[in-house]
Amino acid sequence: MAVSQSNRWDKIRLGVQEAESLINQKKYNLAMVRCRQTLEYMIRDLCDKALITTQNSNQDMSSLIDELYTNRWITKTTCEHYHKIRMLGNKAVHDGSDNAYDANQAYHLLTQEVYTFSKDFNRKGQAQPQQSARGRQSQQAQQRASQPRRRPASGQARSRRRPSQGMPFTTTDLMRLLLIVIAVILIFAVVHFFRGRKADVEETVPSTEAPTIEESLPETTPAPETMAETTPAAVFKTNDHLNVRAEPSTEGRRLGVLDPDTIVDYVGEYDDEWAIINYDGQEAYVASRYLVHD
Repeated sequence: MAVSQSNRWDKIRLGVQEAESLINQKKYNLAMVRCRQTLEYMIRDLCDKALITTQNSNQDMSSLIDELYTNRWITKTTCEHYHKIRMLGNKAVHDGSDNAYDANQAYHLLTQEVYTFSKDFNRKGQAQPQQSARGRQSQQAQQRASQPRRRPASGQARSRRRPSQGMPFTTTDLMRLLLIVIAVILIFAVVHFFRGRKADVEETVPSTEAPTIEESLPETTPAPETMAETTPAAVFKTNDHLNVRAEPSTEGRRLGVLDPDTIVDYVGEYDDEWAIINYDGQEAYVASRYLVHD
C-alpha cells in the first residue's frame, strides 16, 4: 500500500526529534539507528518520485543512494552524507557502537539533509531531476512558443505565476535547528578540552582507588664493604600512586603500581620524563616527575 507524502514527512520529522531526544539521554547507539531509519524514509520517498523500484524493505540502501545520484535526483554532497549516515547506522546495528561523536555526527548530517529534502522535494510535492541551464531554457522557450503572447496588465501578474506554498519548516523550527547545531559544537569543544586534561594526569592513580595489582616492595641489598668508600647512590621514593610500565610510554604495558613513599631501586634516568628502576627482578620504567629524593 502506497504511503502518502504527508505521512512520510511526519515520520521524517518524528525521526529527527527522537534522534535528538536519544542523544540528550546519552543513548548514542539508538540515536544512530534512528538516524538511519529516518534516512530510509527519505530514500524511499525519493525512489517513489524517481520511479525507482524498491522490491522490499531489505533493499540495499547503498545501491538506492547511488542510483538516485546517477539519475541526478540528489547532489554529490547529499550522496556522500547519505552514505555516511547509513554507515554509522550499520556500525551501531552490527557492531553495537555507542560512540557519542559518531551519534552527533549522524544527527548533524541528518538535520542538514532533512532541511534540503524539505526545501527541494517535500515543499514542491513532486521532485524533478536536476536539469542543466540549457535544458531549462529550451523547456521555457517551448512553453512560451505554445502560449499566445500577451503583456501583463500590471505588476501583480508576476506574483500570480507561482502559487503560494506552505513552508514545511516554520521560523521556530529553523531557530530550533540552529540552537541544536550550536549545542553540538559546544559539546565537541568540551569533549576536546577534557581529553586534553585527561592526558596530563593519566600517569597517576587516584588516591581513592586501590591498586589493581599488589606487588611486594623490592628488597634493598646492602652495598658491599668494598664500596663503602665510594659516594652512596641517590635514594628515591614515590610521592603518589605510580604506575610501573614495561616501556617508557603511557601506552606501555603496566607491570604494577607502587604506593606513595615507596623506596625504589633507582637505576638511572632514561630521558626528561622517564626513569629506569629495578622492579621484581627486571628493568622497568616510571614517570620521573613522581620520584623525590629520600
